[in-house]
Amino acid sequence: MTIKKHIPNLITLLNLFCGCIAVVFVSQNNFLIAFYFVCLGIFLDFFDGFFARLFKVSSPLGLQLDSLADMVTSGVVPGYVMYSLFLKSANPNDEIGSVFIPFLGFIITLGSCYRLANFNIDTRQTDSFIGLPTPANALFILSLPLVIKYSDSLIVFGILTNHWVLLAITICSAYILNAEIPLFSLKVKKFNLNDNILQIVFLLISVVLVLLLNYLAIPLIIIFYVLLSVVNNKFFKK
Repeated sequence: MTIKKHIPNLITLLNLFCGCIAVVFVSQNNFLIAFYFVCLGIFLDFFDGFFARLFKVSSPLGLQLDSLADMVTSGVVPGYVMYSLFLKSANPNDEIGSVFIPFLGFIITLGSCYRLANFNIDTRQTDSFIGLPTPANALFILSLPLVIKYSDSLIVFGILTNHWVLLAITICSAYILNAEIPLFSLKVKKFNLNDNILQIVFLLISVVLVLLLNYLAIPLIIIFYVLLSVVNNKFFKK
């Protein structure tokens, strides 16, 4: 029983470790490896809760550790990535702008922190989400430098290297993390088609987008997830 009690917390700490490694790679402008470590951290973030429920060892300590680990992996890392994107888009002749504007990227970190703290005390988010979860937001932000690097479209490159566009993305990111927008959960609770049709449609379209668009699919999938939730809330949710 003692060993089982510590397994979920160990997994959570591994999530934090992945976030720390990702920070290092972002500092080296190696966004691809940083992206993969954040993905690994998010994967571990799912399984710490899974094993806590499986072993029936959920605890207030585990809840706090989870949020603290997510703060690094899904809060600090995307904020640092946006800082780096601002830095690359800054006008080298504008000394003030190139020094101070990139720090606006950490607005994402502030928004993530507020969401994680609020999530721990919000009893409405046990089965679904209100506002975009920090892991989904992190994937969105970390995909942007990969889209810039691997996209053949000059239009996409021009949009994502414009500091005004980056500022808009930053503000929208912090907002959607804490917006009062119910978002459906991807967890499958009942094994029948009618109760999971929304999740199935979302996953199928996501797979198609990944196969067709590679890294560009990631931000589109996150946007699609939010829009599908809004449509579901307005027209189909009872």
